[in-house]
Amino acid sequence: MLPVVALVGRPNVGKSTLFNQLTRSRDALVGAMPGLTRDRQYGLAKIDDHRFLAVDTGGLTESHTGVEALMDKQVHLAIDEADVVVLVVDAREGLNTRDEQIADQLRVTGKPVVVAVNKVDGSDADTAMADFHALGFADVTPTTATHGRGISDLVELLDVYLPATVETDAEVPEGRIPIAVVGRPNVGKSTLINRMIGEERVITFDQPGTTRDSVRVPFTRGGWDFVLIDTAGVRRRARVHETVEKFSIIKTLQAIDASQVVILMLDAQEGVTDQDATILGHIIEQGRALVIAINKWDRLEPEQRDKVRRELDLKLGFCDFAERHFISALHGTGIDKLLKAALRARESAFLKVPTPRLTEILEDATQRHTPPVVRGRAPKLRYAHQGGVNPVRIIVHGNRTDMVPASYQRYLVNTYRKRLKITGAPIRVDLRSGKNPYEGKKNVLSERQKKRRKRQIKHTTRQKKRR
Repeated sequence: MLPVVALVGRPNVGKSTLFNQLTRSRDALVGAMPGLTRDRQYGLAKIDDHRFLAVDTGGLTESHTGVEALMDKQVHLAIDEADVVVLVVDAREGLNTRDEQIADQLRVTGKPVVVAVNKVDGSDADTAMADFHALGFADVTPTTATHGRGISDLVELLDVYLPATVETDAEVPEGRIPIAVVGRPNVGKSTLINRMIGEERVITFDQPGTTRDSVRVPFTRGGWDFVLIDTAGVRRRARVHETVEKFSIIKTLQAIDASQVVILMLDAQEGVTDQDATILGHIIEQGRALVIAINKWDRLEPEQRDKVRRELDLKLGFCDFAERHFISALHGTGIDKLLKAALRARESAFLKVPTPRLTEILEDATQRHTPPVVRGRAPKLRYAHQGGVNPVRIIVHGNRTDMVPASYQRYLVNTYRKRLKITGAPIRVDLRSGKNPYEGKKNVLSERQKKRRKRQIKHTTRQKKRR
């Protein structure tokens, strides 16, 4: 399970910019105006071999009323769910009283703290950090989040405190296929799991938030061993009020990471919401096989069903690789097809393809549609091989691959998906340019080439003399 790192500090010290650097995204709003971040923002951080969930927070203020008080509550919830806290400070403004107050609050929690002295560009790093050692934390490191400097050093410090795994009450047994069932509160996740295993194993109740944690349920069906992971519903962060629910989002994201297949449940009566799209984004970002279950289908009239289908086509176009199944978890309609779809998706996610086959598909694709010419030069794609599974990663080698537009990369992805019959799982196509072995070196001729050159010169000289 992924560990959690929370970024905290005063407003406008660069927390969101640092979050975007860690997650290699632009998910967090950044700007010169303090207070842009109010709710917690979650993202998967991948730096070298390190992986963890990063949590961006709003700036801690001294206000005890209004929006600022709610923002401070969100920050403290993030600190509670974190394994390590990064205290972000501003090197240009230096140490101030508010930094010291926040440091005192962090010491009380007993959580490991790493101080990131941000915005050290244009100044001596040691001098900029000198004042911040007075906060009393052992780990203090310089960063410039806007330029990505010092990020690797920060992650190395975090790695000392990050656990290899987060202990849970029920780990996935070896040899079983973990399937996470995720979605908003009260869409029927627990009811679906009970239908799949044929017993009332998970508590169900017609009230959002009945499931408080991730529950793992092992069972066997059709000769396959599974572990179904029932997760607490992901609701809008501003609506997470109860202390018992503060870990729900983190638990869901960790369940997605621990799974091989994710079943995303939607409510047919409510359609696709912003929260559904957010969960989908996390699933695709982590490259998990996906099946979409539209629940409570039996409650819709025929004309309503047509409207819902059109909405799904419109809003879920970015994940059209996933199978969609219309089910009723309460009555068991469509459950067998759903589990079979999950197995197909898992098989696609772990597909292994020989290099000659991948290269053959690449050659056919480039013959049908050659890469577009950019600045008078056309990229050449030569061969492909597999770089990994879950998700299937295809490495394409060639020349000038940095000129290949995104539209052509999508064409390659769709071609491989169709030819390899991959369904329910994302595909990654990485383009790499080979280095010229003679680049930067003098033109060295072989002995045979030198002799041939001498003969050509002698021949030319004789012809001139005869003339």
